[in-house]
Amino acid sequence: MTHPAPEPASEDLLRRLAPQVLGALLRRYGHFDAAEDAVQEALLAAARQWPEEGRPRNPRGWLIRVASRRLTDQLRSEDARRRREETAAALTPRDEFVAPPPGEGRAPAEDDTLTLLFLCCRADLPAAGRIALTLRAVGGLTTAEIARALLVPEATMAQRISRAKRRIRTSPSPFGTPAETADREQEQEQEQERERERAARLADVLHVLYLIFNEGYTATSGRELQRADLATEAIRLTRAVHALLPDDGEAAGLLALMLLTDARRAARTGPDGSLVPLAEQDRTRWDRDAIAEGVALVSDALTRTPLGPYQLRAAIAAVHDEAAGDEDTDWAEILALYEVLVRLVPGPVERLGHAVAVAMVHGPRRALDLLAALDDDHLAGHHRLEAVRAHLLEMAGDRAAARAAYAKAAGLTLSTPERRYLQSRAARIAE
Repeated sequence: MTHPAPEPASEDLLRRLAPQVLGALLRRYGHFDAAEDAVQEALLAAARQWPEEGRPRNPRGWLIRVASRRLTDQLRSEDARRRREETAAALTPRDEFVAPPPGEGRAPAEDDTLTLLFLCCRADLPAAGRIALTLRAVGGLTTAEIARALLVPEATMAQRISRAKRRIRTSPSPFGTPAETADREQEQEQEQERERERAARLADVLHVLYLIFNEGYTATSGRELQRADLATEAIRLTRAVHALLPDDGEAAGLLALMLLTDARRAARTGPDGSLVPLAEQDRTRWDRDAIAEGVALVSDALTRTPLGPYQLRAAIAAVHDEAAGDEDTDWAEILALYEVLVRLVPGPVERLGHAVAVAMVHGPRRALDLLAALDDDHLAGHHRLEAVRAHLLEMAGDRAAARAAYAKAAGLTLSTPERRYLQSRAARIAE
């Protein structure tokens, strides 16, 4: 009897399952560092075994079982070496938020990834550490990718992640989302303070999802412009947060922003993988269903919830997506939205987008003056700042300076498609 060829271990599947498996282990055992190591060993085992032996019927259960075995072996070894009886107690489930025994099935809709998001965004961790740790544990980003996304040195980011892991290891907290713990907390004192804590926690969760999506939509390094697996996973998790908190305007705004932005994915690259800028994209390839859903989400949020940055970003994306062509874009409306956004969030990325809108409404020279203020900010030496500067200089007719800026931007980016695009712009000016 012949058997079908084994299905190769899917990198996308393993990436999607990794945070779920980590969440299951943390529910049962705790020990963040050890659990993360055990999950990595299970993923390596899957990458080796599944292509030869075939993918198991329950890949998630297989990974949980293998990772649990690795983790319990390690914990038992530590217990024997250190002679600490409390290790055995730590392995005993303590409340209703424990995972089933390794290998047991769970309802298909039950996913520990969302719970892991809220665990990593604990209020007793510094904000920078919360975001970095979540990007690492849930997003699967490397330390270097996280550092580039947050505009800080890689060594600094590595220290933040290590400190956050140590804090979780030494200061355990309930493993639940705000919605799961709300009923219990309402019976306790200082509910108003806890409400602020939950709001801050949610803000970090949304920020992390936003960064994961951005890395998926435009990878900061590598040969591919996009990492569709990351963008898709960020959208899935944001849908889950929105379903959990349907009345939160910023959760709805972030989901709308992702849908409106990801709707352009198919038109962003040419047949050879080259970058196609927004102004030159074939808009017939945009996902109209995603655009309609995103517009409906942000329109509803803007009319019934307090105004927030994600809603404003989504509204800007909606103006772009609803334009029949680049020449039909309502840049005056986009500029008005950016004016509000930079008052709420005066960050360098927001100010960079605002400068582009100013150029399209009032001309490039006024926008170039705005860029000068960003040279001393976190974007100094970043390829996006130089790329925008080059574009504005080209609009202003300063071809020599534009060519130099495009070349400088190309030398700063680690993304191959972006580098080739910027080099092509410089070469076009030279010709």
